[in-house]
Formats: sequence, C-alpha cells, structure tokens
Amino acid sequence: MFEHLVIFKFNSSLTKEHEQVLLGKLQALKQTIPGIIELSAGINVTEETENRHGYSLGLRVTFESQEALRQYGPHPAHQDFVKALDGVLDNVVVVDYPLTIA
Repeated sequence: MFEHLVIFKFNSSLTKEHEQVLLGKLQALKQTIPGIIELSAGINVTEETENRHGYSLGLRVTFESQEALRQYGPHPAHQDFVKALDGVLDNVVVVDYPLTIA
C-alpha cells in the first residue's frame, strides 16, 4: 500500500464556497478512481496556529499499490480537481510513502 498526503495553501481569492467545492471534489475521488482503499479530506482546524503557515485543506489517500498511485495523477477526475485549483493555489506540499503497519 502507498500513502499520499497533500496539504494546500490558497491565495486570498479563494472563497469559503469554492473551498467547500474543492473539498467535495476531493471526497468524490474515492468513488471514481480505482485503487483507492481509503480517502479522507478536510479543512484545517488546528489550534496550533503557529504551525499552520496558511495551509487550509488536507488530503490523505491510501492506495492499494504504488502503481495505483501512479495511475491517480493522470486520471480525468483528478485532473478535473487540478483544474479547479487554477488561480487560487499558492502552494502545495505532497508526501508519498510506502505504508508499513507497525
């Protein structure tokens, strides 16, 4: 299995309504893209405000394999989400790693 973590930092042009649309698009990916075992996404509500650094939306996806993760990027549903980021994204951080259960 492979874990895919993403955090998004948006510019000031993003409205709360658009952020909710983006969240909904992320949550819908599980039903659309093969190879996803588990997916969670949400608005950052951390009380550690000094560590937030402007990142307001998080995504965690568990894929059945590294190949499933590779197929995710070019999938049309994922590309639709990427297009929805046009003009509102300041920065994104991505971490992918093989999942080992301790």
